[in-house]
Amino acid sequence: MIKFDVPTKEEVSEKNKELFTGLEKSIGNVPNLYATMAYSDNALSKYMVFQNSPSSLNIKEKEAINLVVSQVNGCRYCLSAHTLIAKMNGFSDEEVLKIRKGNASDLKLNALVEFAKAVTETKGRVTEHVLNTFFDAGYTKGNMIDVIFQIGDKIISNYLHNLTNVPIDFPLAPQLD
Repeated sequence: MIKFDVPTKEEVSEKNKELFTGLEKSIGNVPNLYATMAYSDNALSKYMVFQNSPSSLNIKEKEAINLVVSQVNGCRYCLSAHTLIAKMNGFSDEEVLKIRKGNASDLKLNALVEFAKAVTETKGRVTEHVLNTFFDAGYTKGNMIDVIFQIGDKIISNYLHNLTNVPIDFPLAPQLD
């Protein structure tokens, strides 16, 4: 398999150098997966705009989606990153593991997690029961669209890591039993 090294700031385009500087200022470093996007002159900027666009979902809902989608797609990098981010946003270790398994303690969040997992596993062909449970939990059609976009965001990074296998620069998320 072709080896992907993590590009350094000196190895990327001028446009990506500016993005690296912005990331270093805002979060303290350039995560390896973001740096890998800089093999392309356009991918990192597109991804950052996409990832940071407004959503009707709150941060905990987005992190729950990130966790369950990354679990379905088997992306250890994203599981590690989003385990850390989820805990920074109030999830316990136990809740993170539960979400990765496709459930949540909170009924509304559980409907969201089950929906996101089903969408990912079935490529959008969920059962009527899963869809009704999502809407019955209080989510709207607009929320559904935002869930799909959040899943798309995570699929991009999951697939990119699964293909490049760049080193994980976050504390490793535990494997599920």
